[in-house]
Amino acid sequence: MATKKITRKSKKKKQPSGILIIAILAFVLSLCFYVMIFQSATNFEKEESLLLIPSNKANKEFVKPWLKQNLHAVQFSTFMVFAECFGYWDKIKAGKYTIAKGTSVFKIFRKLYGGQQNIVRITINKFRTKKDLAKYLGEKLEYTEEDFYQFFTNQDSLESFGLEPEKLMTIIIPNTYELYWNCSPQEFISKMEKESSTFWDEDRINKAAAIGFSKEEVYIIASIIEEETNNKAEKPLMASVYINRLQSGMPLGADPTIKFAVGDFSIKRVNLNHINSTANSPYNTYRNKGLPPGPICTPSIASIDAVLKGEKTTFLFFCAKADLSGSHSFATTEEEHFANARNYRKVLDSLRIH
Repeated sequence: MATKKITRKSKKKKQPSGILIIAILAFVLSLCFYVMIFQSATNFEKEESLLLIPSNKANKEFVKPWLKQNLHAVQFSTFMVFAECFGYWDKIKAGKYTIAKGTSVFKIFRKLYGGQQNIVRITINKFRTKKDLAKYLGEKLEYTEEDFYQFFTNQDSLESFGLEPEKLMTIIIPNTYELYWNCSPQEFISKMEKESSTFWDEDRINKAAAIGFSKEEVYIIASIIEEETNNKAEKPLMASVYINRLQSGMPLGADPTIKFAVGDFSIKRVNLNHINSTANSPYNTYRNKGLPPGPICTPSIASIDAVLKGEKTTFLFFCAKADLSGSHSFATTEEEHFANARNYRKVLDSLRIH
């Protein structure tokens, strides 16, 4: 009897389909893309790194080394691809850019390409001279102290703003301002001019007119008061003294203007030598009648508003009190004033303050 040979069909192993392979490749590529684009690109240990792009160095040769130093190799290469594709090297924007640790190359590129630079906060309190203001700005912004000072003292530079160097400081209203690091001297003055226009609203302009002064003259008087006292309650009274003197044709006789003329603000006691040595200075308010040609500091808003208050008094004199409290004695007559002044001088002499 013939036997039948039984043959078994061998099972073939299933090969992955083309769709699955494509899906796996797509996943791997997506993962790589995500890592390159959206994961941390920074290779520094500190919390942030600062990129300062000067206006005269907004080019590939300056920016590229910083990127290479601060980014991982893969993300640096990715940035370079982005830069070429979007033409970043021809559109570099100068400025101050802070890159936080762990920032992705996508965010870094978007920040630099869009010129999303940091805001620099400038706080203006009391500055006595244009040189002081220029020094402060030079420490905070891209342009140097010399750049700012030259602009502040150049008549041609200020002409487009309708300003003279002596009156420049009258548009500086103490406040905190937000500027870009690469703000130029011209842009700074433009900003101050706009802020000054906002400050001198219709109400303040009308108050200045009511006491017979321009806003610049009010500012100059306020600057003297700012140097005379920190006592806010006394500022309107002090303003009335100076206004009364101006209206009666008396010299202002303000000691702070002598210190300004001498250029030494550490003087504790103005004497005849200080007054005589500055006889030719327009800021010597003992020798010259009327207001000095410009302010002797940037006064606080409280001092400006103290002048605008238009306090009505008959006072023509004031003198620091002998108790050295920082307060002042006000007087209408010379006799009253001389008595107050004698008492104050005795105390200074006893303390050997010269």
